[in-house]
Amino acid sequence: MSRRAKVTLVVSVGVFMASLDLFIVNIAFPSIQRDFAGTTLGSLSWILNAYAIAFAALLVPAGRWADRAGRKRGFLWGMVLFSLASAACAAAPSVAVLVVARVFQSVGAAFMVPTSLGLLLPEYPAEKRAAAVGIWAAVGGVAAAAGPPVGGLLVQAGWRWVFLVNVPIGVATIVAARRLLREVHDRAGARPDLLGAGLITAGVGALTFAIVKGPDWGWGDERVAGLFAGALILLVALAVRSARHPAPLIEPAIARTRAVALANIGALLFFCAFGAMLLGSVLFLTSVWHESVLRAGIQITPGPATAAIFAVPGGLLGNRLGQRYVGLIGALLFAAGGIWWRTHMGIHPTYASSLLPTQLLGGAGVGLVLPTLSAAATASLPPTRFATGTAVLGMSRQLGSALGVAILVAVLGHPTPASALGAFRDGWAVIIGFALLAGIALLAVGPVRVASAQSESPSAPAVLAEPAMQRLAA
Repeated sequence: MSRRAKVTLVVSVGVFMASLDLFIVNIAFPSIQRDFAGTTLGSLSWILNAYAIAFAALLVPAGRWADRAGRKRGFLWGMVLFSLASAACAAAPSVAVLVVARVFQSVGAAFMVPTSLGLLLPEYPAEKRAAAVGIWAAVGGVAAAAGPPVGGLLVQAGWRWVFLVNVPIGVATIVAARRLLREVHDRAGARPDLLGAGLITAGVGALTFAIVKGPDWGWGDERVAGLFAGALILLVALAVRSARHPAPLIEPAIARTRAVALANIGALLFFCAFGAMLLGSVLFLTSVWHESVLRAGIQITPGPATAAIFAVPGGLLGNRLGQRYVGLIGALLFAAGGIWWRTHMGIHPTYASSLLPTQLLGGAGVGLVLPTLSAAATASLPPTRFATGTAVLGMSRQLGSALGVAILVAVLGHPTPASALGAFRDGWAVIIGFALLAGIALLAVGPVRVASAQSESPSAPAVLAEPAMQRLAA
């Protein structure tokens, strides 16, 4: 096995673990809910949202720190913390402790994920980086495909096992990474803006909490209004600070790059749809169709499996035809899956004619969108900003997931058995809307310019990455 292949294998484990954890925890959600009886759906949603918000806020500082102090060091420390926090999640005696442990788990993931791609891309020449991104995304897709059935099996022994599974994988990866990976760093520039990370954590947390509690407290309640106002003030303060700080949370030069900015907007919108779809599917199968967690996991598997199959072709097609066109097609396929769900799903289980087509359409869409987002958000950046660019994209994805879950919880409310189907259909209407908006944002990305290995800034000369589609358009 070549060195490039070994590096690809080792760093992709970070993506594998993060993706596996996402799907397994969603599958385990009903089991956790039963174990902590009396806890509301809104409170339990913080098991997902606390992770997503903290992960999003820390991705950019962690990526920036890794660029300066060393991506190998960041990857190793992230893997160690993620593994230890996974063990703490497994031992959690209450929802509050579990949420805190999930926050620490997200800190590890925040170091692990951007450094994985930041260590991978320098191993490939510029013309092969789109394929490398496709492989990287496909590994996440494979983990996503394994998540539902593996999670369903592990939950049979108890939901705590879905966290324990991370520990042996993490230990093996730490040993391999120490021996194989080379240190890569860029010591230039100021230290990352930790206060900015705090502002975005508090701001998005307040926004998410307002959305989750709105149905219970009432949308006109002064507490909800105060949370929305506080979120707005905190996010405006973040924008002001980012414009003045020497190392802001979102680097202005990166934000001014059209492909990067619109790719991140598309990621935020698409993952609003994706996060809501993922949790909504599990809740519908277990609460409306009354499927076991194991059967629900198996029934969801075709979606992420299809995403894994389409991820590598999606990366290659994006490089050949243009990321914006492949991304648009993927978003439309995902929306089509939501439309099929809304028009065919009923209270009686009809898997082959209703849920399976939804999974296949949506999975194909995800497989096309993910490598498109990764390529559009990183290809035009110089190698010294790969980890930071990946971190910004990850931040957008996680914020979208957190907001999507919060919006779904608010839309579902507290449905009765008679009203459950209507509530879930309303939720899928929201999912469809976000997917279509994401498609519009991806189409607006335009031609993606690939920075040369010698480029030192995002504004350096670059070459167009969409020659084939430009010739067709001409």
